[in-house]
Amino acid sequence: MDTDQIKTKVTELATQLLKKMGFEAQVEATVQQQTEGRENSVSLAVATKGDDSGVLIGKQGANLEAIEHLLRAMLGKNTDSPRINLILDINGYRKTKTQHLVDAAKEAAARVVTTARAEALYPMTSYERRLVHMELASYKNVETESIGEGLQRRIVIKPSSSLSF
Repeated sequence: MDTDQIKTKVTELATQLLKKMGFEAQVEATVQQQTEGRENSVSLAVATKGDDSGVLIGKQGANLEAIEHLLRAMLGKNTDSPRINLILDINGYRKTKTQHLVDAAKEAAARVVTTARAEALYPMTSYERRLVHMELASYKNVETESIGEGLQRRIVIKPSSSLSF
């Protein structure tokens, strides 16, 4: 399946699902082409009409993640393409949350460098942890590590072992 077909299919499925749920929305898909050994990545931006976004997003994005999971399952059944990595954003919620998360991680990293003491962030989803790890990978003074299990899995930011005081 080429990128245009993937875009069309994802947009159709998302529009149909939202319509069946009773929501009218504009759906726009962006596909990042598959690279060697990696699956296609699809960003799906949904803009709802009216005040529907709160219900679709849910508490702390729980409904958004559930809808994303449903769309992934629907895509798996309706395409012959290898696994597609889907990222759903409703009315810019995920983009805003991501920016807040990155800002909080940078602030925590600055505190760790200043105090030379490790700091644990709040529990996060695997997607959120990946963002923090990627963001702080370029920081030479700190290291990141995921700890915990299940819903309590979080990131610890600690001074770099190569850092000497």
